[in-house]
Amino acid sequence: MLTTLRRYSALLVVLLPFAFLRLLWRSRLDARYRQHWAERLGYYPLHPQKPIIWLHAVSVGETRAATILVPLLRTHYPQHQLLITHMTPTGRATSPELNGDVLRAYLPYDLPSAVARFLAHFKPALGLLLETELWPHLIAACRNAQVPLLLVNARLSEKSAAGYRRHQPLAGNTLRGLSLIAAQTFNDAQRIKDLGAQDVVVSGNLKFDAPTPSANPTDLPCWSITRPVWMAASTRPGEEALLLNLLPRLNIPNALLVLVPRHPQRFAEVAALLQAHGIDFVRRSEGRPVPDNVPVLLGDSMGEMSAYYQSVDVAVIGGSLLPFGGQNLIEATAVGCPAIVGPHTYNFHDAADFAVAAGAAVRVLQPNELLTVLPDLLGNHELRQRMGDAGRHFTLAHRGAAQNILTLIQRFLPVRHE
Repeated sequence: MLTTLRRYSALLVVLLPFAFLRLLWRSRLDARYRQHWAERLGYYPLHPQKPIIWLHAVSVGETRAATILVPLLRTHYPQHQLLITHMTPTGRATSPELNGDVLRAYLPYDLPSAVARFLAHFKPALGLLLETELWPHLIAACRNAQVPLLLVNARLSEKSAAGYRRHQPLAGNTLRGLSLIAAQTFNDAQRIKDLGAQDVVVSGNLKFDAPTPSANPTDLPCWSITRPVWMAASTRPGEEALLLNLLPRLNIPNALLVLVPRHPQRFAEVAALLQAHGIDFVRRSEGRPVPDNVPVLLGDSMGEMSAYYQSVDVAVIGGSLLPFGGQNLIEATAVGCPAIVGPHTYNFHDAADFAVAAGAAVRVLQPNELLTVLPDLLGNHELRQRMGDAGRHFTLAHRGAAQNILTLIQRFLPVRHE
């Protein structure tokens, strides 16, 4: 273990300059990558006024899960201040409404000195890592400082588990350094235990507990309500080209595709791809209506995914057509949007399988099946209605993770009654 940890530490030191070069490279498309570099080394301008409860959410998906816990933590721990740390600018910018009494910062890179500065500065009473964030030095430092550190909403695909198995015994020792692990499903829990974790429970998936969005989505739709509308939601590289190649073969008169790339830094890239295919499109950021003869709306705005799901007829879930593991389909089922998933859903394996079994989603095993499935769904209002109702029931039936996690937190940080 010591030799493995030393190799890990040496590798981090070697890679550190490249990490900052990568931030600089990515800042070409997003200037926020040039901000707050000192925080990545454990130096912070923030000065907490209360004891800290700290949640770490690496990027957008984890941040949305973390913010589901925020109201419960505010209610039960009013004497504490909440700190949410991130690794990406998009995660840090998610849920800006929390910026009042919730501190936001970057988690430092997993260097012993940087981690020590982070813990000395914030002195958290308790820490929560969201989903699959395993940092050996951070976890060891929290254990040595007697800071309870829980991995919550934990998920571990078989693919990720295989990767961790290649780095035993470091992975096992790191997992055993956590105070407790609350897994999303029994399968996640078993894979985590197989790596050597000890205190593992099943709490459910926090994303089912997300508040139901308003029934009046912003100013959408910005297209004619007489058109059949389908969305490709949170697409990843390669999927847009695949869908655009299918578009001329779809037998859906006057249909509109709402194409929403997963990452904002790819908006310009996807716009260029549409131009290269000779496809007329309107950018959502232009704020103008989509003419009936334009086949694509490029969703190049932020914070409107729920509005899209409430406005379109069917959604193809990105990241699942090619081997990216799939994006979160619960956002669609929660508002009654029929979902189509591809063969690659290992990031949300159980949720996707349960949604299909419940009749809230349809799975295609290869992209060409969309040529049949999409026209069938868009041409059958009653089927879409049944799938939408099944999706709402499916989402409600799986709620409860937030309260389960709060109960687990109270084992390590009891609620103080004034």
